Amino acid sequence: MLGAKRLHSSHWGAFRAELSDGGMTVLPFENDHDPAPMLANIAAAKDHPARLSRPLVRRGWLEDGPGPDDRRGSDAYVEMDWEEALDLTARELVRLGALAGLPESGPLPGAHVFGGSYGWSSAGRFHHAQSQVHRFLNVAFGGYVASVDTYSSAAGAVILDLVCQDSIRYIGESRAWSRIRDHAELLIAFGGLPVRNMLVNPGGSVEHMARGDLRAAAERGCRIVSVSPLADDTDADLPGVTRIAPRPGTDIAMMLGMAQHLNARGLVDHAWLDRHTHGWEPFRAYLAGETDGCAKTPEWAAEICGVPAATIRELAESAASSRTHIAVSFALQRARNGEQPVWMGLVLSCMLGQLMPPGGGFSYGLASGGNLGRPPLGVALPTFPQGRNLVGDFIPVAKISDLLLNPGGRFTYKGEERTFADIRLVYWAGGNPFHHHQDLQRLRAAFARPETVIVQDSVGTATTAHADIVLPATITAERDDIGAGRVDPWLVPMQKLVEPHGEAKDDYDIFAALAGRIGCGDRFTEGRDSHQWQQHIYDVTRTALAAQGWPLPDFQSFMAGQVAKLPLSDEPGLMTRFHEAPEQHGLATPSGRIEISSAIVESAGLPAHPAWIEPEEWLGSALARRFPFQLVANQPPGRLHSQLDFGEASMAGKRAGREVARMNPDDAEGLGIGEGDLLLIRNDRGAFLAVARPDAGVASSIVQVPTGAWYAPVDLPGVGIACVNGNPNAVTLDIGASPLSGGCTGQLCLVSVEKWTGDPPPVIPHERILPRAPASPAG
Repeated sequence: MLGAKRLHSSHWGAFRAELSDGGMTVLPFENDHDPAPMLANIAAAKDHPARLSRPLVRRGWLEDGPGPDDRRGSDAYVEMDWEEALDLTARELVRLGALAGLPESGPLPGAHVFGGSYGWSSAGRFHHAQSQVHRFLNVAFGGYVASVDTYSSAAGAVILDLVCQDSIRYIGESRAWSRIRDHAELLIAFGGLPVRNMLVNPGGSVEHMARGDLRAAAERGCRIVSVSPLADDTDADLPGVTRIAPRPGTDIAMMLGMAQHLNARGLVDHAWLDRHTHGWEPFRAYLAGETDGCAKTPEWAAEICGVPAATIRELAESAASSRTHIAVSFALQRARNGEQPVWMGLVLSCMLGQLMPPGGGFSYGLASGGNLGRPPLGVALPTFPQGRNLVGDFIPVAKISDLLLNPGGRFTYKGEERTFADIRLVYWAGGNPFHHHQDLQRLRAAFARPETVIVQDSVGTATTAHADIVLPATITAERDDIGAGRVDPWLVPMQKLVEPHGEAKDDYDIFAALAGRIGCGDRFTEGRDSHQWQQHIYDVTRTALAAQGWPLPDFQSFMAGQVAKLPLSDEPGLMTRFHEAPEQHGLATPSGRIEISSAIVESAGLPAHPAWIEPEEWLGSALARRFPFQLVANQPPGRLHSQLDFGEASMAGKRAGREVARMNPDDAEGLGIGEGDLLLIRNDRGAFLAVARPDAGVASSIVQVPTGAWYAPVDLPGVGIACVNGNPNAVTLDIGASPLSGGCTGQLCLVSVEKWTGDPPPVIPHERILPRAPASPAG
């Protein structure tokens, strides 16, 4: 309705949308005192030329049939009507084993199906593409090869799961923000405290609180130490910030130097260690150099990380004399051996005896998401049930290329040896692995290997350009839903704002139509349409809260625009109980304690305790002579991952449509580079173009480029394949963090930087990432 303000939500927060003949105006929710600038991207999604309006089928697949095909990514597409496209898709699913009897024993057909989705396509809990595709594959194939962990946090989450039972304990149960705000005297933030990340939360936020809590802590007198090579990883106007800039990837060495100094000066809380931890003695011997002849002194650390030894000693002594909170960001573990700095941050807090007291302690990912460090909810959120995956096979999420390229190959995860499946079908709904993944040339080769790739999405990304069948899906503004964020104490009615673009359909309706064609429609829908499912999952939560004496409005009142408050949990969590009485409340680790040394970690071929392991690509390596700059490919301030890259906030951060590369002014001057120059950034894996911006807030020998530009590979004379739009994953390293986790290593790699002196290759507009062809019959 024109002129009406309707309520909706996004991963960047709740908002109201006002519709007019001129389009959509997005207004931040009135309760949000720190709304995310990324809300400005939303209006462009309604009718941008990159939107998909009709089903598409790749011409080579249509003419030659299924099978591995190197033309994926460069082939043209043929439009089809929906009935024709759904019939074609259903026939292919049946050919690949959908509902082929689902044998009582032996391998299921889903053992050859990879079900991909990264979960960020919608803040809505029903129209959640990841839940939708997984439910469909569970019904149609009996399951699928899944992925575990995330690109953002895998290495850190895996190590914490192994050495202290559950990484999520330090995300919700710690209640870190309120404790830091009210009690902390010293906050050491390894990886900084980037506000841009705090504005994003899976499922959205009604109120963004982290920036206010951080400022309140600083104004109360809490000293904040930001450990990052990028000055703006902590707000420039935050009072009382000390900035320390180590070489990227060397935080673990700095922490070890602090730990050795604490031990040498007798500042370790041995009573706490004896009661709560296991494996201190082997680690102590490592610090002292008794195991390898090299004491991990501040001077030793300084040689590696570039931070003066005196600074390391002072920080260690301040930590011991203060109520100290040690925060380790997700960014640190997106690198080779990324488990080490996260584990070491936990061990440092244990050495201080400050794991759980108000204001002190340890947190993982505190500044890596909007509601991390908030108290948990007292009720389960309404979610669309995914059913049971009977296949049971999985890969770490960052091993997609390995999976597709190496069927039958071996890999390890958490000390267990596993085998890559032989994937015949990839079905992807929501998300863009050609943003998230590393070494995109290798990913292109991987996507050429399956027999068939099916993608459902709302826009034509590089992932859809590697699909055989593309089914256009609606965006959140084109449907009703229930917005609910992890540990955000609100339910938000996501009211439909506009009609679907072209012929786009909801993911649920696409899957329901396919399920009906292959004979499992009733099992997928359970007799409910979208509206009935939303009411059902809402009523489950409403009933659970009624039993607690906590009222929620009925579903009709809620969807009419009534935001619903949810209770927070006041129950002491496992880590709180363990801290108070470890003898009665042991952890699910081999020792029942926090493990400073771990036999499981050692069985994966790593040191048994936190240790400095020199990465293949860092500024102290021999490779740096050829590639003298450390690329930092971090999260962008103007978008979430690659979503809505064509939106207003995202485009404002670009120059002439390309991503910006920031580097130290002295480095730029030495290369004859000035503001606005076009740069070629490359290594042996690939290349990309970006626009130069000298910035004194970037440490020497660093070039920083945000992730998220839509991948646009072009064969440039004398260069080879390069992304002309500025996607840094054209050059990042596709190798697991370690054999323990297989986590993503996309934050850091070595590159060369040079000024582009010829005619600038044109940017590829978003609407041209996916090649199109005129409509044609299936033939």
